[in-house]
Amino acid sequence: MVKLPIYMDNHATTRLDPRVLEAMLPYFSEKFGNAASRNHAFGWEAEEAVEKARATIASLLNAKSKEIIFTSGATESDNLAIKGVVEFYREKGNHIITCVTEHKAVLDSCRALERLGKAEVTYLPVDKYGMVDPDDVRQAITDRTVLITIMYANNEIGTIHPVAEIGKIAKDKGILFHCDAVQAVGKIGVDVERDGIDLLSLTAHKIYGPKGLGALYVRSRGPRVRLAPIIDGGGHERGMRSGTLNVPGIVGFGAACEIAAAEMAAEARRLTDLRNKLQAGVFERLDEVYLNGHPTQRLPGNFNVSFAYVEGESLLMGISDIAVSSGSACTSATLEPSYVIRALGVGEELAHSSIRFGLGRFNTEEEVDYVVDRVAKEVKRLREMSPLYEMAREGIDLKSVQWRTD
Repeated sequence: MVKLPIYMDNHATTRLDPRVLEAMLPYFSEKFGNAASRNHAFGWEAEEAVEKARATIASLLNAKSKEIIFTSGATESDNLAIKGVVEFYREKGNHIITCVTEHKAVLDSCRALERLGKAEVTYLPVDKYGMVDPDDVRQAITDRTVLITIMYANNEIGTIHPVAEIGKIAKDKGILFHCDAVQAVGKIGVDVERDGIDLLSLTAHKIYGPKGLGALYVRSRGPRVRLAPIIDGGGHERGMRSGTLNVPGIVGFGAACEIAAAEMAAEARRLTDLRNKLQAGVFERLDEVYLNGHPTQRLPGNFNVSFAYVEGESLLMGISDIAVSSGSACTSATLEPSYVIRALGVGEELAHSSIRFGLGRFNTEEEVDYVVDRVAKEVKRLREMSPLYEMAREGIDLKSVQWRTD
């Protein structure tokens, strides 16, 4: 018997792993010291826990412990990386290269700098699979380029960018490379050395850790990356991010990364199998369904699909016992079609019908079977009420129809 409701929105956030909670609990009560209090045992205990977590997180990225800077989340990490680089290296240049399908935390940071006259930004297009072309990155570089910021894997369609190629281009040109790797870390192998990444944003709540805790990897040598802080205070985190550290959250982040390191390969295989089962079931039961994103170069648990002749919001309401989304959690409050889906060249009507399924650690085969059946029945029900679907089934070219407006 499947327990309802079913959660399949793991790109938005994940359930806290019970093992992570167990690691965190003592730091809310018995071990409550401030990690910056270095003159008594309570502070030493907190500092030791923080440094242990820092080392664990660094290890997952093949980074050094001192290169991990704790933040309130990946949005802050993105802001610190982008604004911090532009401010610190303003004498060298002010040009940023990014991509049209980036997370809003990146896009809005870039636009804020543009509005203030502090940066000029090139927004690269993507192909029909949502992948940026490394040659486009290379051609966009100018003598004023100080930063390339391209995400590792897209939060809506799961497409994995050719990050290592982009990193090599950046390295060859002596330009800093920032990567929003929120969706990739802990799901697929991320290696800052192999991938040539100089700054990398990550967060705990996407990998079964607590909300409100993120980190920014900042390369310490080859080259040493310098940042102007966006929060001033007591000089915490090598002066890059002041503020009392969230010790329980950091401990939880470390525990989540430790679990990911041990279980990532097996979990990726299991989630890929579940994702393929979900995808096959939907495509077998329904016609006029279209995969969004790359068919193979995508995250293990991602399935983004458009159901032609079905309005996405109507489908979401019809399957309210299944938690999925019609886009990014950060932009789902708007009724506009997903800008990520539109960037693939998908028409507005089809973009409005896209649904993102995000499979995660706690999903089961039984849940997938239920979801396939539930979605198929609801799509068929909605299409029965759609005159457009009926016309299309009869072979009428809807683009050629002259609609009366009076």
